[in-house]
Amino acid sequence: MGLVVQDDGWRVPDELWEQIRPLLPAGKPHPWGVCRPRADDRKLLNGILFVLRTGCQWDALTGTGICAKSTAHDRYLEWKRAGVFEKLWEAALQEYDALQGIDWDWLAMDGAMTKAPLGGEKNRTQSHRSGQERHETQLVDGRAGHPAVRGGGRREPE
Repeated sequence: MGLVVQDDGWRVPDELWEQIRPLLPAGKPHPWGVCRPRADDRKLLNGILFVLRTGCQWDALTGTGICAKSTAHDRYLEWKRAGVFEKLWEAALQEYDALQGIDWDWLAMDGAMTKAPLGGEKNRTQSHRSGQERHETQLVDGRAGHPAVRGGGRREPE
């Protein structure tokens, strides 16, 4: 992953940022009163979305040049606790509903809390593997062998 020096097309555009900014909580002052200024929320949002989009580790974020990994992760946790991402999801759904329309009558939720119909009986036959001793490999012919002993405890043919 290299340094991201220009807009890669995935940065939050100005129009979207103006809709997101009011949903973000105000920053809390540092408890000791002396601290660096709070990092830019927009840069951190770009970093958070980069991690969520690419699946990269938080540690790799600093190497991209978007923002610092620790600050982005701290802000992610702060916003998660404040419900920012749920508010974003709700706002996006409402806007999509206004533009395209969502058929709210056709919804489904999987909430089944019962046993699967073909899940088998409760007292079904048990696997033979459960009788295997600890740290013991199962040989192809079904006999037990210990991995530390060469050949599984058997003599090698001459």
